[in-house]
Order: sequence, then structure tokens, then C-alpha cells
Amino acid sequence: MLQITSIVLVLLLSSFPHLPWAMLNLTLPSAHPDPEFVAQEVRRRVNASVFRREMLQTTQRDQSSSPLCFTGNPIDDCWKCDPDWPNNRQRLADCAIGFGQYAMGGKNGDYYIVTDSSDDDAVNPKPGTLRYAVIREEPLWIVFPSNMHIKLEQELIFNSFKTIDGRGANVHITGGGCITLQYISNVIIHNVHIHHCVPSGNTNVRSSPTHYGYRTKSDGDGISIFGAKDIWIDHCTLSHCTDGLIDAVMGSTGITISNNFFSHHNEVMLLGHSDEYLPDSGMQVTIAFNHFGEQLVQRMPRCRRGYIHVVNNDFTEWEMYAIGGSGHPTINSQGNRYVAPSNPNAKIGDSQVTKRLDSGDGEWKDWNWRSEGDVMVNGAFFVSSGEELEVKYEKAYSVDPKSVDLIGQLTFHAGALGVGGRYFSSMVSCFELIADFPAGPAILLFTRPFSTLLVLPIFFPRISCLCYLVLQFGPLILIH
Repeated sequence: MLQITSIVLVLLLSSFPHLPWAMLNLTLPSAHPDPEFVAQEVRRRVNASVFRREMLQTTQRDQSSSPLCFTGNPIDDCWKCDPDWPNNRQRLADCAIGFGQYAMGGKNGDYYIVTDSSDDDAVNPKPGTLRYAVIREEPLWIVFPSNMHIKLEQELIFNSFKTIDGRGANVHITGGGCITLQYISNVIIHNVHIHHCVPSGNTNVRSSPTHYGYRTKSDGDGISIFGAKDIWIDHCTLSHCTDGLIDAVMGSTGITISNNFFSHHNEVMLLGHSDEYLPDSGMQVTIAFNHFGEQLVQRMPRCRRGYIHVVNNDFTEWEMYAIGGSGHPTINSQGNRYVAPSNPNAKIGDSQVTKRLDSGDGEWKDWNWRSEGDVMVNGAFFVSSGEELEVKYEKAYSVDPKSVDLIGQLTFHAGALGVGGRYFSSMVSCFELIADFPAGPAILLFTRPFSTLLVLPIFFPRISCLCYLVLQFGPLILIH
């Protein structure tokens, strides 16, 4: 029998403060009449936010030693610079950029406080639960008074005009489903962890106060967007789901996916139902300021038809490809950092950012895929096509470290903010490794305002995984 060592790991974590009708969306929502304008607006707001930060650095350098608020990320700078944001939470609805900038969520609606983390009844949910809130007809701004782990029994079907606002708490959504946005509009999902979502269904699930129906088996997506519009997903941490982390299909449009942290997954993001589904030609999605992290394989995103703006994201390695597509999508890649796999045995194809799927060279050469100002690292390369054949690598973006520093600055806080943060997925994976032993309970967890104490009896061979946690989160004390 292997010797078991009791280890006390102290993790020092940051503290934290504790339209009345639903719109029915058809399968072909209206597309923005000028997608180029939306792309330019994203660039304008980024530049304006960076300029404000530089001006503040200049004017305040001799006036104050306090840290500056502005980071250059226009979304975060919009609300985080208000010291009273906990009392002005709905200001967040004014901070979206890109194609999903018109997502109102529950703005101007009542606040709903989730007090019950259970999910025992998908047809008649209890007041106080998250499920009870998201199916209401009226706009609601949904908040959490404390840390919460909500393990869903069935997919969580939203009604229109809802905001999930996890700021100030460490909120995890796992289990069956998980989140379904089907034929609705105006939803904001902000600052939650979504992981370990598995298929569910073959039972009745309520979707509104007046309707429930039989649901067939779900795919196990983290977030499924189906025929929906005006959707904004911001500052979420997503990993470990059965199918996609985020899928947007069946004519969904007006979507912004921003400031999220993705890790530990195969098929990350699907945009578009199929090559033959013509309504997806009107799909418009902005993917901005996200960090695509460790152990991702493909689909960051995988696009079918539509107009996809990929701007200022950090892609830190992939196993197959980063951006793929079929069915003649338009992909506009601007100001991203692409880091190719570091595996010395990897084929040259693994260094290619792009992959055309289910098509020959003669078919995809007319597809409009362009790279502008992207930073290619470790041999990464982007194959452009369409009207602009040459890859536009501006000198300031390809070799000037300022552009690389800007990417790090824009994506530094990607993922859920506060306790848990962007490294939660790595921590979960390690906990799964070191906690699976026959000697008894795996983890004793004690939460304090400024720290978390975990007592982990582990096998010696698993010490390397524990050391990873120590390096990331705090000092190690051994007890013999």
C-alpha cells in the first residue's frame, strides 16, 4: 500500500463583497445592416479605452500613487471604475460591445436574489431557486448573496430579458443540460463558472410560468443558443462539458462572447447549424477579449455561414486547430495572439490557425477569411482567402511587444472574477486526480473571508499535481 501523506494547502485568495413580456424570436432574426460598422465600433471603443488609460497614467503619475482604474478593456472599464458598482449593477447592460451590444438582459427589471441552490423539480421549481427566476415572463436581474454550486437535474431553459449576475460571489453551474436559450432574446450571462455539463432530458421541463413540455435528450452543452438573438456572455469560466462549451445555431444572431476563459475541452464553440441551413447566413457573432487556455483541441470557433468577428483574443495552444469553418462563413480576425502547440513532434498542420472543413481548395478559395494585425507565435500561421488574399501583418503587431502586451492586458481578467477565477478549471482537474483514493474523504474545505484551507490526503505520485496548485495559489506546509 502506498504511503499516504497528509498535506495542508493554504490558498490565499482575493476577498470580495458580499419590458414586461418575453419576445419570441423567429428562426431568421434580422441581421445588422452594416457588419463592418460594428467591427469598426469595437476597434474604436478599444482604442478610446486604451487612450484614456494612457492619459490617466500621464496626468496622475505625479498626483497619486493609487492604482489606476482603466485597463484598456472597454467592457471592464465601463463598469469596474465605478466604486459603487454593487449598488448600480444594471449599469453592466450598457457595457456590451459588438454584435451583442443591444442585449438588455434584465435591465429596468426587479432584482431577484437566488437563496436556494437546489434544483429538485424542473416542472414546478421552488421560489428562491435559479430555475424559478429564469422562466419568469418579466425582466429580472438575478444575483447571488453568497457562493453557490447549482447542480442542475435538467437543462435550465431561459425566458427573455434575464441577466445572471454572479459578481461578488463564486457561482458554479453544473449537471444536466446546462443552459438553454431557445427562441428568446435579451439575455446576459455574467461572471459564473459553467462546467461538467452532461446530457439530460427525456422528461418534462418548464420554460415559462404557463408552459412546460417534454424535452428529448440534450447534448450536454455548457450554453446552447438556439434561434435566439441579442445575447451577451461575459466573464464566464467554461470547461469539461460533454458537447460544446457554447453552441449558437438555428438562426441565432446578435451575439457577443467576451472576457471568458475556456479550457479542458475538445469542441469548444460551434456557430451555425449546418452548411445547408440558410438562415444561419444572417448570423453575426463577436468574439472578443477571451482567453482560450490549456487543453483545448478545436472549434475556437467552428463556423458555418454567418459573419464572425474574432478580435483581441489570446489563443494559447490548440491540438488540432483554432478557427475552422465550412459553408462559406466570413471570418474577420483582428488583433489576436495565436500561440501554436509547443509539442516538438506536432505536424506542421497543427501550427495552422485555420482549418477549412468538408471542402476542397477550389471551394474555399472564395471564402472571406482575413487576418489583420494578428500576432503569430511559435510558428503559428493563418491561411487567408477570398477578396484579400495577403495576410496583413503590421509591424507593430508582429514584432512590437506593445501589441503583445496589449493582448495580455485586455485578456488578463478573462473568466469569472474574484474567488475561483480563471484558474479554477486547472484546480478542478488536479482535485479530481489527487482526491480519488480509497482512504476516505477527499477534501475538507473551510472558507474564510481572505483564505481557503484544504486538507488533502494524497498519494505521493500525485504530488506534482498538488505542487501545481501550490505554485498557482499559495504556500505549502507538510505535516508528517
